[in-house]
Amino acid sequence: MSKPYLPLWFDRARPLFGAILLFVPLYLLGVAWFAADPQTIDIGYSPTQPVPFSHALHAGELGLDCRYCHTTVEKAAHAAIPSTEICMNCHDRIAPNSPKLALVRESYATGQPIPWVRVHDLPDFVYFDHSAHVNRGVSCVECHDRVDRMERVYQARTLRMGWCLECHRNPEPHLRPQDQITNLAWQAGSPEEQQRIGEELRRKNNIQPSTSCSTCHR
Repeated sequence: MSKPYLPLWFDRARPLFGAILLFVPLYLLGVAWFAADPQTIDIGYSPTQPVPFSHALHAGELGLDCRYCHTTVEKAAHAAIPSTEICMNCHDRIAPNSPKLALVRESYATGQPIPWVRVHDLPDFVYFDHSAHVNRGVSCVECHDRVDRMERVYQARTLRMGWCLECHRNPEPHLRPQDQITNLAWQAGSPEEQQRIGEELRRKNNIQPSTSCSTCHR
């Protein structure tokens, strides 16, 4: 009687191999679907917010500085979503009875946060530090575009890895004086002037953007 070519344990493990062959493609398909989710990378994503906050009015017409609401952008990785107390600093006196602000007043009275919906939502495996960028001459407008013109904020850039690397490899066109960081309308007088300013700021701030995988994938 001839001996089997494969050990007996292989026959017992065949159902497991079958499950793996079924699970792995489904897993890879799920990862690809998640990576392409419009909530994280698609230009134009603009979710409905629980309060109809207009950046065009507040940041544009009224000229509120980005840092008044996003208080941690210069000192932390995350640009904090403003607390209800910040909203009420003004709206305790301005339009205090507006129906649009009903949820703001309720949040202020109960202490429950407003459930804002994140617009620019990077995948969990990506690390981005706001403070490292804004403190070295990269304006909000580079990633978020002209939010001071947006009635409802939408994602204007792809936020894909290749898009980030383009800036890391050639940062000069994206740098500006520190006192113009939140002036979204600022522009250099010409491309040549922008290049000169960018080169000067790069030397002054010792900007050497890394393109290593571990910089953003930690």
